[in-house]
Amino acid sequence: MIMPRGNDELLLPVRPLFIALTLLGAFALNLLPLGRQPAMPDWLALVLAFWGVHQPRRVGIGWSFGFGLLMDVHQGALLGQHALAYALLGFAAISIHRRLLWFGPAAQALQILPLFLAAHGVQLLVRVVAGDAFPGWPFLFSPVLEAALWPLATLVLLAPQRRAPDPDENRPL
Repeated sequence: MIMPRGNDELLLPVRPLFIALTLLGAFALNLLPLGRQPAMPDWLALVLAFWGVHQPRRVGIGWSFGFGLLMDVHQGALLGQHALAYALLGFAAISIHRRLLWFGPAAQALQILPLFLAAHGVQLLVRVVAGDAFPGWPFLFSPVLEAALWPLATLVLLAPQRRAPDPDENRPL
């Protein structure tokens, strides 16, 4: 079997509780009252995209849509704004997950950047069509920051799945 070049090691199976805790933690980070700063990363979008790439059978479009509705309710935004953007982000992440896993985290970040740009563009489009004002050009820093955080998210979220270095001459894996 040919192994992807980006994966140097075999990973243990991820626990569903860990996925749920990371999603809830990212949602809690989005709920922090940091004011209306347009250049803040969307932590929930980052974690949803990550799990959409690494565990597409467990975290899919439904989870993305549900968390999007929760974000809409929290922010008092037009109902469906975040839900649509997160659902499209989840679909795109699942669509490219096989190709994306062949690359290392830095190359993955470059390839995931257009997905984050598209998700924020959908949110911006829905806002402007609904009559809200343009938030300004610092709004474009958020997807770039999310893509820059992708390697760190990969390191942190895959850490519990890494095998301990346990050399054993009788066991090849």
